[in-house]
Amino acid sequence: MHDHHHDPSACDHDHGPKHIYIYSPASAIRDKAAFKRGIARLKALGHEVEVDPDAQAVHTRFAGDDATRLAAIHRAAASGADVALITRGAYGLTRILPGIRYKAVAKAIAGGMKFVGLSDFTAFQNAVLAQTGATTWAGPALISDFGVEGEPDDIMMACFDDLLTGHGEGTGWTLGREMPLPDGRPAVPEVYVKKATLWGGNLAVLAGLVGTPYFPQIKGGILFVEDVSEHPYRIERMLTQLLHAGVLAQQKAVVLGQFTGYRLAPHDKGFKLQSVVDWLRTQIKAPVLTNLPFGHVDTKVLLPVGASVSLSVEGRDALLYWGHQH
Repeated sequence: MHDHHHDPSACDHDHGPKHIYIYSPASAIRDKAAFKRGIARLKALGHEVEVDPDAQAVHTRFAGDDATRLAAIHRAAASGADVALITRGAYGLTRILPGIRYKAVAKAIAGGMKFVGLSDFTAFQNAVLAQTGATTWAGPALISDFGVEGEPDDIMMACFDDLLTGHGEGTGWTLGREMPLPDGRPAVPEVYVKKATLWGGNLAVLAGLVGTPYFPQIKGGILFVEDVSEHPYRIERMLTQLLHAGVLAQQKAVVLGQFTGYRLAPHDKGFKLQSVVDWLRTQIKAPVLTNLPFGHVDTKVLLPVGASVSLSVEGRDALLYWGHQH
């Protein structure tokens, strides 16, 4: 599933300890034990872990009021860290997007800082992309990924290590098994897309940005989406919003990650997630790929949001590649 392309001549990889800045731009931390476990685990890996002074702040459901969370983002950007990692997502970034100093964030990214997170963090990532064109990383959060009891997922850990050492050049995965289309064509044809912008994230958060200055205007891109606790009809409704807004028709491919944590109802009468996938394929010309290992699941790869990538599909093997010679 995870492709390592180790070419020592490509660049000098730095295996030394990294400076990781932990902050809370969205929801308040409720699981303090997982928070401590996550920090301890990153320290045990040899990294210098700096925790934002307001990481554990609480204001109703948020990690501090809006001004507090904005200040945390700006401290993260000014920290000089190699990685700025969110404690958790849930909800809180959408409402503070107008207050973010995007030039400061883009300057930190240009200096080598990697902002990592998922879920609600999709709002920050797409706003940064729309406002500055800078790349952030869809990936783990401190509490849900590093703070687990027992061992964190080994693929997630390998991908995170690749990010830290500069090894990460792409990710491969196996598409879901699907029936051929009614006319006999394969559900997914052979695909080769060269140099397209990868973007997306959590579908609900992304759909909520349509029509705002924080929604990237990406033509000829590769859009990836995932979600949790959303019934298939709600997933279809959000995809329909992107469709009717003209977004999907402008993409070279749509890649579906993991959609988890929902329950079908008697009323569905056979309507399920695959029904949504089948319908989407009738609405757009671009290929719709499934089973990307990303979402609210343990096994998740890291993906560069806003980077130029190549995509190839042969049979059920898919490869997203952002290495030097893609």
